[in-house]
Amino acid sequence: MAFESLSERLSGVFKRLKGKGKLSEADIKAAMREVRTALLEADVNYKVAKEFIAGVTERAMGQEVMESLTPAQQVVKIVNDELTQLMGGDEAAHIHIKSKPPTVLMLCGLQGNGKTTHAAKLGKWFKKEGHRPLLAACDVYRPAAIDQLQVVGEQAGVPVFTMGTEAPELIAKKAVAHAKDYGNDIVILDTAGRLHIDTDLMQELERIKEAVQVDEVLLVVDAMAGQDAVNVAKAFNEAVAVDGIILTKTDGDTRGGAALSVKAVTGKPIKFQGTGEKLDDLEVFHPARMASRILGMGDVLTLIEKAQATQDEKKAAETAKRMMENKFDMNDMLDQLDQMRKMGGVSAMLSMMPGGAKVDPDEIDESIFTHIEAIIFSMTPAERAKPSIINPKRKRRIAAGSGTSVEEVNRLLRQFEMMQKLMKKLKRNPKAFGRRMGLGF
Repeated sequence: MAFESLSERLSGVFKRLKGKGKLSEADIKAAMREVRTALLEADVNYKVAKEFIAGVTERAMGQEVMESLTPAQQVVKIVNDELTQLMGGDEAAHIHIKSKPPTVLMLCGLQGNGKTTHAAKLGKWFKKEGHRPLLAACDVYRPAAIDQLQVVGEQAGVPVFTMGTEAPELIAKKAVAHAKDYGNDIVILDTAGRLHIDTDLMQELERIKEAVQVDEVLLVVDAMAGQDAVNVAKAFNEAVAVDGIILTKTDGDTRGGAALSVKAVTGKPIKFQGTGEKLDDLEVFHPARMASRILGMGDVLTLIEKAQATQDEKKAAETAKRMMENKFDMNDMLDQLDQMRKMGGVSAMLSMMPGGAKVDPDEIDESIFTHIEAIIFSMTPAERAKPSIINPKRKRRIAAGSGTSVEEVNRLLRQFEMMQKLMKKLKRNPKAFGRRMGLGF
């Protein structure tokens, strides 16, 4: 995850502060020097890091910290507040959809930063929101760019408008006209990129803006590019007036300095973040939630939203009822495993839980869940519905059929028995049950 090393460094700084009880000015200054070093190592812009530390130090020297019974916690709160403001403030920056369609969004950026893929991701995201997006292939230079957009567009279930290698501004104009004729309320223009910033690239973007009324220019930036990403954002903003940024590869093992610097340097908000390679791996960027993740406090709100987005409400209600009636069986367990996979797996869920960032994803063996599924699939319908009938002979057959061992079958059955006992307890405490169901299995 992005900011992993920064999170670890900050966690160490705050842990030492908590061990001191009362804090002196010298303690705070020493801690802030460590925080500044951590930020610079995370590839945060030097000027941004310097101003951030100055702001935190000024507040930390005030009475709210010096006279507090829990000064270290107050410092953490201040850092959290300042990080949130640095990345854009308490509220997420949204794309304004016009009342008179279509809303035209132009994606731009350097070649290789993921514009085409994120055009499809954005289209799919808007489709889920109830819109009718249209993708327009305006990259007429890169080999197979049009084909790629058509492929990812089909995967996303979003139509793609193409005109071969015509002038990009003409394609954009015809795409907008097509959208008006066919009821598409959002047009996403996938423009060409270069390996470097040049005059031709910027002039082409300007011609597109002159040909159609572009409502928002979204710059696609690679988070793994670090400080270079910030420089690219600054250059594009000065040339074509960027309205917002899509930060890609935020799930990578990157220092994350781009996310912390880009808003302060360009004045433009990060609106979306790409969190993986799948077309569903796109999230609205919430500065407050990202700050919380950086400080190891998790991101429970996003976790709950993911659960709600991937869960069939009717099916969830049926599962809840079965649990309350103590009728939860192996089929229900299969459904819950599928739900967890849709949310990105155990490592993705852990990264959003308080303290979960400290867990090394490489130490999590996701294959365990594949083994569990194989074991359940090897059971007969009667065994899935009533696991208590599984005797030693059945266990050997299930183990052989699933390519696992009898020991693994026994382990799963013991875990299932423990769950049944838990359900009985939860039946007597419905509020606790509701809280658990909020996060899924």
